[in-house]
Amino acid sequence: MNKKIIGLAAASLLVSGAASAAIPANDAEKARMDAFITELMGKMTLDEKLGQLNLPPSDDIVTGQAIDSNIGAAVAAGKVGGTFNIKGAAKIRELQRIAVEESRLGIPLLLGMDVIHGYETVFPIPLALSCSWDMDAIERSARVAAVEASAAGVNWTFSPMVDISRDPRWGRMAEGAGEDPYLGSQIARAMVRGYQGDNLRNNDEIMACVKHFALYGASEAGRDYNTVDMSRYRMYNEYFEPYRAAVDEGAASVMTSFNLVDGIPATENKWLVDDVLRRQWNFDGFVVTDYGSIGEVAVHGLEKLPEASARALDAGTDMDMCSFGFIGTLKEGLDKGTVKMETIDRAVRRILEAKYKLGLFENPYKYNDVKREKTHIYTPEHRAEARATAAKTFVLLKNDGKILPMAKKGKIALVGPMANTAANMPGTWSVAADFSKYKTLRQGFEDAVKGRAEILYAKGSNIEEDPALEAAVSAFGRDMRDSRSEAEMLEEALKVAAEADVIVAAMGEASEHSGESSSRSVLTLPATQKRLMEALLATGKPVVMLNFSGRPTVMEWESKNVPAILNVWFGGSEAADAITDVVFGDVNPSGKLTASMPYNEGQIPVYYNHFNTGRPKNPANPAYQKFSSNYFEIPNKPLYPFGYGLSYTDFEYSDFKLDKDTLGKDGAITASVTVRNTGDRSGDEIVQFYIRDVAGSMARPVKELKHFERISLAPGESRTVNFRITPEALKFYNYNLDFVAEPGEFRVMAGPDSERLSELPFTLD
Repeated sequence: MNKKIIGLAAASLLVSGAASAAIPANDAEKARMDAFITELMGKMTLDEKLGQLNLPPSDDIVTGQAIDSNIGAAVAAGKVGGTFNIKGAAKIRELQRIAVEESRLGIPLLLGMDVIHGYETVFPIPLALSCSWDMDAIERSARVAAVEASAAGVNWTFSPMVDISRDPRWGRMAEGAGEDPYLGSQIARAMVRGYQGDNLRNNDEIMACVKHFALYGASEAGRDYNTVDMSRYRMYNEYFEPYRAAVDEGAASVMTSFNLVDGIPATENKWLVDDVLRRQWNFDGFVVTDYGSIGEVAVHGLEKLPEASARALDAGTDMDMCSFGFIGTLKEGLDKGTVKMETIDRAVRRILEAKYKLGLFENPYKYNDVKREKTHIYTPEHRAEARATAAKTFVLLKNDGKILPMAKKGKIALVGPMANTAANMPGTWSVAADFSKYKTLRQGFEDAVKGRAEILYAKGSNIEEDPALEAAVSAFGRDMRDSRSEAEMLEEALKVAAEADVIVAAMGEASEHSGESSSRSVLTLPATQKRLMEALLATGKPVVMLNFSGRPTVMEWESKNVPAILNVWFGGSEAADAITDVVFGDVNPSGKLTASMPYNEGQIPVYYNHFNTGRPKNPANPAYQKFSSNYFEIPNKPLYPFGYGLSYTDFEYSDFKLDKDTLGKDGAITASVTVRNTGDRSGDEIVQFYIRDVAGSMARPVKELKHFERISLAPGESRTVNFRITPEALKFYNYNLDFVAEPGEFRVMAGPDSERLSELPFTLD
């Protein structure tokens, strides 16, 4: 216990015997926490209280100089409740020392970071992780991230992002779990468990921050920060579900979104934050804004910073990230009567409770053991976990002629702009990544075939023909522009291809094609890369495309022309080895899409759990049908549907049945299906169950995912997979937003993806 947490707060903590580095588990512990915080707040000035609500960005400080930095001086003056995105245990420890030894009351800091899909051991981007459908692996990825980030002094991560998105033009789709509320909810729970662990008791467990509340993934036109407008029926039945699941799992904090909700910015939307989040869902953590969002309220066409700050505080927002509205204007608002002292105190208490639950009052340096940073980051064990997880996320879209897996023999041409860039392997939002430690795909291939095959490399093209556009998608140290002409690079690639037995084309997006402020209006392969692919196909050699992407891309042309396509997303720090594991058959691909892949951009949004129109197209007739809801040029369904993914083996579904066909209000029906591996390789299959409410009081989706199971089968092995259907699985929010299961006819479906399904009827009595 540092003496600076002055016999003031710390003494009462020790006397009471609380000293609990965990979320209070019972009423007695909560009473001790309340008494401790009440005593501490009684000693705080108004300026110190407002300081706790202030979350400024960090300076680029170095060890020993933090006190002289802008952030260090503000911390010493008690004007900072936390800061974020400082890397390094020594730097963070010094800043925490200033807080607890130089400030008047010695209140420790929250230290946040965008640990989105790993620290230095980087796992696949969240969209890719979701394609594993493996909740244990996803939870372990968050656990590894927490262990590493906490070893570097971080005690708070701005993750998980649980926004449902059905528009791949939106770059931040890379950070989420795709289009489905049920799957997204399971992933949200797994991530919270992984980060927060055993109730935040240990020094390798960190606070989760669920984002972005709410509806951010539905921004109009897929343009980041744009307007969102939807019915509450859709909010409650589709978009809210993953946020609520994370809250129910015990997430300690929530971040508001940039967008409007019902015409009001989310960060000052009292219905959203106070009514839904706190009253309806019983959230008892604290709410932080996204970067500068209170300051952006006026740009939306509403009030200026002082009024926006007052409204955000009143709505239930507790911490202001980077707008300096709370610390800069609430005091004046208090004098004018537009802000109430009890509202300030409410927010301050929530911030202090978070610090108490983290154990920072008991031990401010809980996360500042510099020795751990040397032994717990980018370890062989963590890297092995990331490699194995990445291999589960790759989705085999096409494999004509069974080109994959490839043999480790002969000459293999590795061509494409993504073949020799280590910095692009981790993907977007890998802020703590150390690119110098990671392999390029070329290195991964050479290591995998060493002594057995020869790798011939050529870049072939740049990512984008336009250098300005390539610069924009190569931000944050990921520049890989080649100064040679397109003709020169193409000539080199064709020379290499002519010598090879098989061609592997590493193409698609660069890392920063996706992520924040990375919206795209055209989702096809960039033109210069398409010309390269056309030339490679014209050689007549077998071609395997490794498609790098942070979103579903438009691949109609590739689907028609390229014999084998493996969607590898961005696989993290161990991506190169994980890709070779799958390409050469050491691992059988098992990933399945969690976001539908459209035929073209004009089809967006396209998603599996849609509503029927009054004039649905007859699915048995592929041709255009006048006076039906369809397109002239393309089908209604996506090119590759939700849940789709191939394997190096084959699975057969049979004996789909129900143990009864009537469900009582307190009963259950068991649906079962037998899955058999009919191929000659062991493999994992993701068995999916969907339900349709045939006739409700309101329109219901054509199908909704309700259960899934990932199973492993040896050749010839079969397994029966069960789904226990209860009335709870049939509930939805009706017109009055009552959560109900309505009696009537239902369908349950089972199969390998959302299109290839067997169906059986049952009745809820």
